[in-house]
Amino acid sequence: MHIVLIEPEIPGNTGNIARLCAATGIELHLVKPLGFSTDDKHLKRAGLDYWHLVKVHYHENFNEVLEKYPDHNFYYCSTKAPHAHTEVQYTSEDMLVFGKESAGIPEEILNAHWDSCVRIPMIADARSLNLSNAVAVVAYEALRQLDFGQLAEVGPGLRMWKK
Repeated sequence: MHIVLIEPEIPGNTGNIARLCAATGIELHLVKPLGFSTDDKHLKRAGLDYWHLVKVHYHENFNEVLEKYPDHNFYYCSTKAPHAHTEVQYTSEDMLVFGKESAGIPEEILNAHWDSCVRIPMIADARSLNLSNAVAVVAYEALRQLDFGQLAEVGPGLRMWKK
């Protein structure tokens, strides 16, 4: 599975998403321009010591992603989307696409792929979720549908408690 961030702006969000990718084995794609340096201390701090576990791809623009992965399903996450994120049947090779924090996915991309746009249901008065929270919600729904693939039931930092 792949997470694609189009022009992310906030290093802490990208760091949190990188940590999610590290913990789940999801590949991370960052589409330029980025709103921060990849050696930004906030980016590194949010990802903690997980960066060695993340496979990160950098792309000059979104068309480059489309050209490099023509056989993959793309799902575009937007508050404007017609379908809930739970209505999709995900596969292990899907590309989950998210836009930048201040504006989301550009309208021209949404319009060109409208039938593949998904949203996280929320109350009408809420504008949106934080980007890293939205990525986690959609990614874990996709992983749940795939029975969590190769993810361990108990990680190295967890203990099974006896009753």
